[in-house]
Formats: sequence, structure tokens, C-alpha cells
Amino acid sequence: MTSLKFTAALAALALSACASTGASKPAESSSAPSRALPAGLDPATKPNPVPSTYRPLPSRPTAIVGATVLTATGQEIAGGTVVMRDGKIEAVGAGLAAPAGYDVVDGRGKWVTPGVIDAHSHLGVYPSPSVPSRQDGNEMTNPNTAQVWVEHSLWPLDPGFDTARAAGVTSLQILPGSGNLFGGRSVTVKNVPAVTAQGMKFPGAPYGLKMACGENPKREYGRRNQTPASAMANVFGYRKAWIDAADYMKKWDDYRAKKDRGEKADPPKRDLQLDTLMGVLKGEILVQNHCYRGDEMALMIDVSKEFGYKVTAFHHAVEAYKIADILAREDICTATWAAWTGFKMEGLDGIEYNAPLVWNAGACIVIHSDDGILIQRLNQETAAAVAAGRRLGIDIPKAEAVKWFTANPAKMMGVLDKTGTLEPGKMADVVLWSADPFSVYAKADKVYIDGALTYDRADPRFHAKSDFLLGRTPESR
Repeated sequence: MTSLKFTAALAALALSACASTGASKPAESSSAPSRALPAGLDPATKPNPVPSTYRPLPSRPTAIVGATVLTATGQEIAGGTVVMRDGKIEAVGAGLAAPAGYDVVDGRGKWVTPGVIDAHSHLGVYPSPSVPSRQDGNEMTNPNTAQVWVEHSLWPLDPGFDTARAAGVTSLQILPGSGNLFGGRSVTVKNVPAVTAQGMKFPGAPYGLKMACGENPKREYGRRNQTPASAMANVFGYRKAWIDAADYMKKWDDYRAKKDRGEKADPPKRDLQLDTLMGVLKGEILVQNHCYRGDEMALMIDVSKEFGYKVTAFHHAVEAYKIADILAREDICTATWAAWTGFKMEGLDGIEYNAPLVWNAGACIVIHSDDGILIQRLNQETAAAVAAGRRLGIDIPKAEAVKWFTANPAKMMGVLDKTGTLEPGKMADVVLWSADPFSVYAKADKVYIDGALTYDRADPRFHAKSDFLLGRTPESR
């Protein structure tokens, strides 16, 4: 019954945090040259139709003392102390004394890192149990489905969120699948138990646009005798979509310019697909691009330059090592695995040295999961990549490698100013590990999200279970 009480308490907190929108803008006077467009119909002023209701769980002032601390800012601190208060990191340093009145956690012999962040997850949209009625990650009815938002499919009761939390995962980017050229918007969530997607939604995190190049779109539509059926049709599809988006953006810009001059103007009709693409062109939405091959990544960079947007990250990217210098120059992150290669033709030329070679070139590396099991081992997947680099003569310090599953995913998701490192003022998303997190024996002992203890390996009260599982397992009956 303890897990039931814990889940119910968390649900009550989420439901109590109802968002509200402001009062409607008063109608303009009859003498005005044009009437105001309702906020929900203007892409520039529309309120978010899915506002975050996330509120941090109650926390206590806490100090973890005596641990080895990897801050993800390049520091490894022996005998370190991490101090948390009011959901934020208050102080980090060697030999700091715990302030009076704080809960003290003995970290001697243990390690502390920022919370694990998975930049490529499908939890909640391809959840467990894996049954057709819950497979909601791909809207494969058109090669361009930029109009769909993955949070509208997100099932927060996926038990995978709980197992990920037990592995130290505090934030995730949930993405649509890769069957389309434009798969739709991603959403970033805090990994807390909740009964609504809004209750998990990371406040202030930018949206991403999932794009996919390579085999998937041309295979899915080619076998239906539709376009794209080739790599060249893939690129045509991207270019046509960006041309349409640029035209849409110009119509809205022209409308607003006329209004500013006091001229009568009729607004364009909103198009949800083009809203998302326009958001990319305006720099408000980050491009998260599924792409395996080096030559195709280079092509996608050329397309981005043609239309004036930036690729934030290439996902999977098993041939990133072939264009590592380009990725470094363009400041594009590579989100990949340690050694997942060869499972299809575009993955055939992947090598276990991919991540260390890209890092050695000065580019951003992220270790991601794309899998409900691997998300529980992102620290050890990083360790495997580091070991591959060592065999190649590339020595990657732990103080740098920890960034691959903390700071760098936060950067590519647009939330590094809020989380991803242990720095004063940032969210207190913290993991206390039983051992060196790069060891196969390491386990997450305690997990804090915004300073609240949300998982404790030694305390069953903090072993939350999805409402979906309550009553379905012996220990919850």
C-alpha cells in the first residue's frame, strides 16, 4: 500500500497545479482598420494548448557529503559535498560542511552526478505493454506530419518511466518515430510519476521537430507506390516543405506589417503543419534529425543552410565519425549508442569507435537509448564507448564522459540553463550512485528531481509504481 499512497500523493500534487490563461484581449474599437485576431488563431500570440502543470514534489534541505562528485562541468571532486535547498543546487565543493538543520546523506565510497538525461526516448508513446492500441509514436499517413505533437500520444502510466527513474533518469525527450520525413513535435518531460502528460512536461523547455532521412521514409512510402521512394525524393520532400513554410511565414509577416502601419488586413488561415515548420525557421523549435550515414548528414546540413535553419542534433548517427570535423564546425550534437551497428544497411558502417572519434574532433557527443531497456544503462553504455576510445588511444576523462549522459543531452534539448550540471542555481536533479557510475556494478541508490527524493533503493516507500500496475502485481495488492 505504500506505493499506492506515494503515487496518489504525487497525482494529487500534479492535479492541483492547474494552469490558467489570461483574459481575452478586448475587441478593438469600430474605428480600427482591422479587428484583433483571437489569440488561439495567431501563431505569434497563441497560448500553448498543452500547458505544463508540473510542480516539483516537496523537498527537504539536503546535503550529500563525502562522495566523489562529477559535476558535468569538467570537474571531479574527491570528498565532495552537494547541497540542495528549495529544489535547487545551493553549493558544490570539496570538504563543505552540511549546513545546520539539513538532512545529511553519507556519500563516502559513493559517487554523485547530475541526473541522467535521455535525449531520444519513446517511452509513453511506444510503452509497455507493447500492444497495438498503445503504439502511438508514428502517424504514418503522410511523409510530412509536422502538425502532430507527440505529447498528444503520451501515456504517463507507462511502467518504463519508473524503471528509468530507478536507473537515475530525471529528464527525457520523447520523440515521434522515424517513418516520415517530418514526424512531428517532440516534448521534454521530467521523470516524475503523474497521471497526465501535462504533469510531467518540463516547464519552459523548447519543442523539437523530429525529422528523418535515409531508409525509413523511402521504404515506408515506396512500398505503397507513393513518394518518397528514393533518397532524392526524400530531399525533394524536405525542400518543398521548407519553401511552403517560408511562404507561410511571409504571409504572417506581411499581415503584421500592415497592422503595424494601421492598414486593413485579413490574417492568413492557421496551418498546424506550417506552424511547426515556421517555428523552426524562426529559431523557436529545435531540429532533432534521425540520420545514420555521414553523406546524408552532410546533405541535411546543406538543406538547413539553404533555408536558414540549424540542425541541433543528428540521432543514431553511426557514421558521424566520417564527418566529425563538419559536425564540430557546425556545432551539431551526435546522439548515438556505443556499438549498435549492422542491423540494417544504413547502419552497416558503424564502428564502436564512433563516439570517441567524434569527441576527439571537438564535437558534442550524447549517448541516447531509443529503447526501454537501454535507458536503464546509459551510464554503462557511455562506459563502453569510453573503453572503445581507450583501445584506440583516446583517453576520455570521466569528468568529460559524464557530460555524454547529462550536460550534452540537456544542451541538445535546450535546457542546459536549467539542468544537466551540478551548479548553484540549477535544478537539483541529482543521482547518488553506489559505485563509480562507469562501473558495471554501479546502481542508483538515491535519485532527486528538483531536490525531492523520488527514488531510494533502500526504501520501498520510494519505489513508485504506475497506476497501471497497481493491483496487477502481488506486492501492490
